[in-house]
Amino acid sequence: MLSPAASNDLADLAAFLRTADLTVAALAEPAVRLWLERDDAGAVSATTGFELGEDGEHALVRSVAVRPDLRGTGDGLRLARFALDRAADAGARQAWLFSRRSGGFWQKLGFEPTTTDALAAALPDAHQVQLFRSTGQLDREVAWRRPLPVRATFAA
Repeated sequence: MLSPAASNDLADLAAFLRTADLTVAALAEPAVRLWLERDDAGAVSATTGFELGEDGEHALVRSVAVRPDLRGTGDGLRLARFALDRAADAGARQAWLFSRRSGGFWQKLGFEPTTTDALAAALPDAHQVQLFRSTGQLDREVAWRRPLPVRATFAA
């Protein structure tokens, strides 16, 4: 079962993401919202999350990963959908992500290729965008985007 990542989860979460070859920058930042699952032994087995842009309308999906033995079980799709739903619940209208290796996976969820320039323009303050710009990695990345459903909000 997914649970929000707490400060005492961050070291385990970062180690898990490194084994999945995913970015670990800014995991503790308030705009980065992360969830994880642990197995019966307490080890991280899956993660998902997003970073909400300053405008609240754009979200960068990040940290979607499952342990290698869980790949192909549908858990990755479940985790990605969870992050997309939470981003939409938070008010985002457009989801973005970087992925050089998993385009086919993301296309199953309605993502289409876009340019890294478009992603960086939509989310200029996203920690991953800033990191990739500062290291020169941005031009080597592959960017994806998809619209998110507009969620109805009700005043109390």
